[in-house]
Amino acid sequence: MSRDALLEEIETNQLKKDIPHFNVGDTIKVHIRIIEGEKERIQVFTGTVIARRGSGLSETFAMYRIAYGTRMERVFSLHSPRISKIEVMRSGKVRRAKLYYLRGTAGKAAKVKEKIGVKKPKIAALIHEEAPPEVREEAPAVEEVKGEEGPKAEEKKPKKKAPKKEEEKKKPKDETPKSE
Repeated sequence: MSRDALLEEIETNQLKKDIPHFNVGDTIKVHIRIIEGEKERIQVFTGTVIARRGSGLSETFAMYRIAYGTRMERVFSLHSPRISKIEVMRSGKVRRAKLYYLRGTAGKAAKVKEKIGVKKPKIAALIHEEAPPEVREEAPAVEEVKGEEGPKAEEKKPKKKAPKKEEEKKKPKDETPKSE
């Protein structure tokens, strides 16, 4: 086995398989394992992805956010064991591969438009779980209705029309004398 094949095999074993699909411009939450002494906790970093580079085990992505008036930029290794989970919050509509121009902006200029029409997997899953399956009753054939007897047959018969109002009945017809 050659050295390159051996390295490639080791790298493929280290790659994470549960990474969601996200692009530059998306707002994501990265759950990071922080080790302080003997304790381990998870800290969430939410921001906009401004760059992605590399491939394979060395793939990285840069995130940017403004919190409490302080600008922060952080670069993460995509397949790092320190990253426990990545959640895509919203998809951004951008026309560039790198969004470094966001670094010097503030307020409305620092926002990225949301991509409309992108279904979020969580919402789609909830809709399918909560909504009971639709039951569509087919209209019975005309022959079946005629042959049925009993209470169901009475329900399916059309109701009689309500009698016209008394005013309409008593209304005199045209009273003009006819010429003979």
